[in-house]
Amino acid sequence: MADVPALVEQAREGRPRAVARLISLVEGASPQLREVMAALAPLTGGAYVVGITGSPGVGKSTSTSALVTAYRRMGKRIGVLAVDPSSPFSGGALLGDRVRMSEHASDPGVYIRSMATRGHLGGLAWAAPQAIRVLDAAGCDVVLVETVGVGQSEVEIASQADTSVVLLAPGMGDGIQAAKAGILEIGDVYVVNKADRDGADATARELNHMLGLGEARAAGDWRPPIVKTVAARGEGVDEVVEALEKHRAWMEERDVLADRRRRRAAHEVETIAVTALRERIGDLRGDRHLPALAERVVGGELDPYAAADELVAGLTGE
Repeated sequence: MADVPALVEQAREGRPRAVARLISLVEGASPQLREVMAALAPLTGGAYVVGITGSPGVGKSTSTSALVTAYRRMGKRIGVLAVDPSSPFSGGALLGDRVRMSEHASDPGVYIRSMATRGHLGGLAWAAPQAIRVLDAAGCDVVLVETVGVGQSEVEIASQADTSVVLLAPGMGDGIQAAKAGILEIGDVYVVNKADRDGADATARELNHMLGLGEARAAGDWRPPIVKTVAARGEGVDEVVEALEKHRAWMEERDVLADRRRRRAAHEVETIAVTALRERIGDLRGDRHLPALAERVVGGELDPYAAADELVAGLTGE
């Protein structure tokens, strides 16, 4: 059994092994998870969470690494959660070594963790909210969450981040992808990466046009900026940081940031509660209550809604 108070104290001191151990307890759904979360709760709320998403090949890892460099120049401690596709056999992440961020591996002010989706839809690992909390409590000023590029499902990052950055690149059909994936609703900052390629200006114009066709904005509403970068050379990255800081200031001024965090916490609580209920339903399968209800539905004695009502009554004792 892990010594949770000692691990939390060591994580607060910036010791990477303690942070790694806490995130491992989260990922493994350890029996000590409740103790970990209870210990971390008073220590959280200071980190600015930035979600980075986009289709495969747009340069998410390179852009994330460039943002780490820019924030480190500002003296900020950075946490990176890089969520990778999972092996369907081992559950392991395909890019666990994060070779494209290796330049930061020896920096004590940067903590990089690869997490596997383990088949979870939406581009995020199921444990990501708790892992974000670990990095927050460990004193990270900014937490960058780089998601799997999974097309239409990647919009889930909007429910986990304070600010969502959507990356696009010229020549990859991202304009069509943006229109169909709900990305126009979730982006707070848009980045056209690989802007040294032909078609970058056209991609930015197309994106600007589609944003203009979106919902009408009232005076004072946030209009997502479009920033062009060449992340591999660090070009335009300072402008992205500037856009992020402007969005954060705008949210704080209008209490939007606090509202987003409340909604994020509500979503997390709901997810935990639903998971607990599913486990209890699984227990009912073992005592034949659910199969008996299913048999009555098949036989026409019960409709599925009435059967569900009986199942819920069995769970709640009502």
